[in-house]
Amino acid sequence: MASTPNPAVWETVSQNITARHSVRGYLPTPVENSVLEEILRIASRSPSGTNTQPWHVHIVTGASRDRVIRNVCAAFDSTPHRCDETIYRHLDEEPYRSRKRSLGKALYGLMGIHKGETEKMLAQQRRNFEFFGAPVGLFVTIDKALGYGSWLDTGMFMQSLMLAAKARGLDTCSQGFWVNFESVVARVVGWPESERLVSGIALGYADDSFPENALSSERVVLEEFAIFHE
Repeated sequence: MASTPNPAVWETVSQNITARHSVRGYLPTPVENSVLEEILRIASRSPSGTNTQPWHVHIVTGASRDRVIRNVCAAFDSTPHRCDETIYRHLDEEPYRSRKRSLGKALYGLMGIHKGETEKMLAQQRRNFEFFGAPVGLFVTIDKALGYGSWLDTGMFMQSLMLAAKARGLDTCSQGFWVNFESVVARVVGWPESERLVSGIALGYADDSFPENALSSERVVLEEFAIFHE
């Protein structure tokens, strides 16, 4: 027997998922710890294999945030193409290569950065390590001994966190780029040796004066990724 959908719930959930996008420019407005705690509690209801809940979250604000930015930006300025660990592999093959190029063209186009303007591109990459101006930075880690199933669980947790933030009037940007400088971040933040970085997340209130915040990245049509077996 088919279930009866709740129109109000469906509309709220679908609009929240659709409205969430990567924001790359934030207001300096602080986010209260009570709000962060509320978002994290909601996100903790995410599913995980046998309820293992493998994620850890290190939140940096104020002086700790500034210290991370200062150290990682210094490392980036010294070696901008540094990569401590590769977590995205084989993305230069199709169809992924075309999707990456499409996003880059749209993003840089909004900012007036043209092909070949390497210095401007590097400056934009550097803004990752400033959390794009967001007042809150989160580093999501898992225990090094855990396998890809736990990485999947942690990804679901991150999605829940970002959707909860969006419902609370906040915006986010997940930032795998921080893994390139994982050893610097780990030293400055000081998490245990047994943990490794999955991703950073910028969190705050969007500043609509940044043209890149108008970007809504394309999605492939349903028929390109969904296969129904009957």
